[in-house]
Amino acid sequence: MSQVALHLYRKLHEARNDEARSDAIVEAFSELEERFPGLKDTATRQHLSETELRLQKEIEGVRLEIKQVEASLHMEIKQVEGNLHKEIKQVEGSLRKEIEQVRLEIKQVEASLRKEIEQVRLEIKQVEGNLQKEIEGVRLEIKQVEGSLRKEIEQVRLEIEKTRTDMKRIELEMARAMHRQTLWVVGSIGTLITVIRLLDWFLAHGAH
Repeated sequence: MSQVALHLYRKLHEARNDEARSDAIVEAFSELEERFPGLKDTATRQHLSETELRLQKEIEGVRLEIKQVEASLHMEIKQVEGNLHKEIKQVEGSLRKEIEQVRLEIKQVEASLRKEIEQVRLEIKQVEGNLQKEIEGVRLEIKQVEGSLRKEIEQVRLEIEKTRTDMKRIELEMARAMHRQTLWVVGSIGTLITVIRLLDWFLAHGAH
């Protein structure tokens, strides 16, 4: 019955004139006749008015229910919106705290990294200083070795020159000795030839 009343309410609300309203009421009665077959035999104009009045009451009841449902929904929507606003504020506050915490952690990490970078730079400078010292030490050693080698080279050159001088002197002395020896040999040969001739002469004259 309430469904028929709701349907009739919609039709009456949408009707533009009395004729349309009458048609809606007739259509509603037709639906009622289909649901209640004995209604046609007992229906009179008074019954029609009573039925219309009852339908109007039901329509008003439906309107009231709709308003109540609408009011209840509005209240629920407001409550949900209020809860959502609270939750959003809570989440926003929590997220802001987390963001601040993350920012603080980032600053701490940045400060720590900067300290490490400065420490590394200091270590690099120290290593660079040590290497410079080592390089200077190596350069000094190279100079010392170079000086020592130059002295040794000069010494070797002097020894070579001395050796050449000694060899020339020895060659000259050997040449002189060979010359003297040659003269002695030639003199000895000459003396021997002279002795042989004298012997030949004595032998020749002694035989006569």
